[in-house]
Amino acid sequence: MADISKDSTVSIHPTDSSLRERKAVTQTSTELDIKQHEPDDSKQNKSRYPYVTTAKISSSMRSYIGPLLLTILSFQLRFHDIGKNNHVVWDEAHFGKFGSYYITHEFYHDVHPPLGKMLIALSEYLAGFDGHFNFDSNEAYPEEVNYIFMRQFNAMFGALCVPVTLFTTRSMGFNWLTSYLVTLMVTLEHSYIVLSKFILLDSILLFFTLTTFACMVKLYTLKKRQLTKQWSLWMLLTGLSVGCVCSVKWVGLFITIIVGLFTIMELFTHHYDKTLPRVKYYKHWMIRIIDLIIIPFLIYMFCFKIHFTLLYKSGTGDSATNTLFQVNLEGTTIENGPRDVMYGSEVTIRSHGLSPNLLHSHVQLYPDGSRQRQITGYGHSDSNNVWEFQFAREDTRSLTDNLKTPITDGAEIRLVHNNTRANLHSHEILSHVSKGNFEVSGYSTEFNGDVYDDWILEIVDQMDSGNPDFHKEDQNIVHPVSTFFRLRHKVLGCYLASTGLAYPSWGFQQAEIVCKKSWSHRDKATWWNVEDHWNDQLPIEEDYVPPKSKFWTDFILINFAMASSNSALVPDADKFDPLASKPWEWPTLHRGLRLCSWSRDVYKYYLLGSPFNTWLSTLSLFLFVFIISKIAYQWRRQHLNLQEDQLWRLGIQGIFPFLAWITHFFPFVMMGRVTYVHHYLPALYFAILTFGFVLDYSIGRANPFIKYPIYLALFVGCTYIYVLFAPICQGLHGDVAKYLRLEWLPTWNIVI
Repeated sequence: MADISKDSTVSIHPTDSSLRERKAVTQTSTELDIKQHEPDDSKQNKSRYPYVTTAKISSSMRSYIGPLLLTILSFQLRFHDIGKNNHVVWDEAHFGKFGSYYITHEFYHDVHPPLGKMLIALSEYLAGFDGHFNFDSNEAYPEEVNYIFMRQFNAMFGALCVPVTLFTTRSMGFNWLTSYLVTLMVTLEHSYIVLSKFILLDSILLFFTLTTFACMVKLYTLKKRQLTKQWSLWMLLTGLSVGCVCSVKWVGLFITIIVGLFTIMELFTHHYDKTLPRVKYYKHWMIRIIDLIIIPFLIYMFCFKIHFTLLYKSGTGDSATNTLFQVNLEGTTIENGPRDVMYGSEVTIRSHGLSPNLLHSHVQLYPDGSRQRQITGYGHSDSNNVWEFQFAREDTRSLTDNLKTPITDGAEIRLVHNNTRANLHSHEILSHVSKGNFEVSGYSTEFNGDVYDDWILEIVDQMDSGNPDFHKEDQNIVHPVSTFFRLRHKVLGCYLASTGLAYPSWGFQQAEIVCKKSWSHRDKATWWNVEDHWNDQLPIEEDYVPPKSKFWTDFILINFAMASSNSALVPDADKFDPLASKPWEWPTLHRGLRLCSWSRDVYKYYLLGSPFNTWLSTLSLFLFVFIISKIAYQWRRQHLNLQEDQLWRLGIQGIFPFLAWITHFFPFVMMGRVTYVHHYLPALYFAILTFGFVLDYSIGRANPFIKYPIYLALFVGCTYIYVLFAPICQGLHGDVAKYLRLEWLPTWNIVI
């Protein structure tokens, strides 16, 4: 078996004949020396000229000058003409506005965690922005808004992906030509460049995704030096990167899975290492639990702590939070009402479940099932949120004779919808979205109904006033804001609950409300509280101060609300979204996305991956499967005897990037939410790394007369395709008909 050159990747080749097979197998462990490629200047003969040598020039070029030039090029391409389009472009309308809320301190709600938007807010603060521009789509930026600095701040994250890529590929052990080619592909990737030019989350997410993988690869290079100070530092940096990427978008969990698999493999090898003392083995576990689980979670939680601290005023996102959080915001719309809820009181009732919305109904009917009035959860202020407490069906008392009868623990009640006068009702008809629950509907009238309209109220928690001088309230009576209760159906025994799911378009994407079997009184999906309370027969106690909300409760509920909002982002079958695309269209470049107005007088940007990068990396995914299958077959037939170091190198160079592509691509295939081209950006990076492995494996040890021309062609091709398609990321201007040459596929709508 031939030796491996130090510039190659894992070199795995079968023996040439069965007669030498056994000997080759026994020699494999010594012949397959897979040390990471590093220039070895110590073996060079000293030059007779002490000032400079060819080896030193080559080493300096690879280690310092090359990375510096690529980084400068990356900044140049992303900063070039960054302010030419002076209008709000694409999702700048969302994220620029979210950033402005931190400046004005108004609470908002979004489907993503807050770190990326807080970084955008930081750029706005540094730009001197006062928060009073609305970032309406396609609106021109006024002169006083320094949008160029905000975009440059975002572009910095995109530009820094380039040195991170070079660091990663060198640490993976690719030969220097492959490392520089992969880095050049990231530098010249059109989709990376164009999304770096605007106030978006994508470059921030990509940067932290790359740093997380880079830290993991660096830990691989320190495998022989575990528990040293350097290894401990990189383990900590890995945890910090995991915490940051998950705090920008939840898709950061995809790269976290890869780090988790890497960690499991390390611990698995330590478990079977008989030379490792058990104390050190448990120390390995402890360090990883602290650095890779506890620290990322603390970072994620700390981002929300800052988020809540900065957003202390009532704003557009109030509806996504619980009553206690809202009532403590400055300028809250929740008014101080009578403290004891009575029969005859009019109320709004908010859930503590996955969708902390208000109990809601309207005149529309369910399209199937009972075909009675819909009961939903709705967060915003609306007269259809108002309900009235009344006596149960078999209760002979009347409201006119019992105006001041309080609602107590265990009371039998009916809830009558204020506008439709229908009763909150449930029956043995299955729910419409979730499985295993009963439908809740609006049924009958105030005077005509049955016992299926009756509910039993169970108080589960009471909170004292935030005013220590306020009198002690009766713990057996329902009070607005501070009393948490459950509503158990009198006949079915199930509990009124919010599932966290949303109805389709016929239910206006509002939250699903059901009657569910619940065996624990701690099931927050079944918890409710009175938010607003009106009763003309009762006085308002002005000295009442609501209790403070608990950070842990707010943290849990806002994440539940984010999950619910994410699940509601489903394609509308009745509407055509020209910007949406299917996941299969991303690695094939079947279609792109117009990011702004396509009028003649503005700079236009088209989101499309580089055909060179995307098509080659997509092809490499199939070639990778073939290569791994070949290696597995040879190993199975005992033509190869892979040692532990070789397996690790094979994993870090090929298997982990391929798995990272899978974790960043296939979840979008399986999930039902609407998807866009920009969702493929992290997956594309790992496809490019997989291409690097396939290239290194295929020609890393080839004859120089074959190897170098191929690399030269790839470098030239990557650069040529960038130059050819540069207008789509640097700005199409004037008559777009002159760019007709760029429409290689009929589905690309660059011109038409």
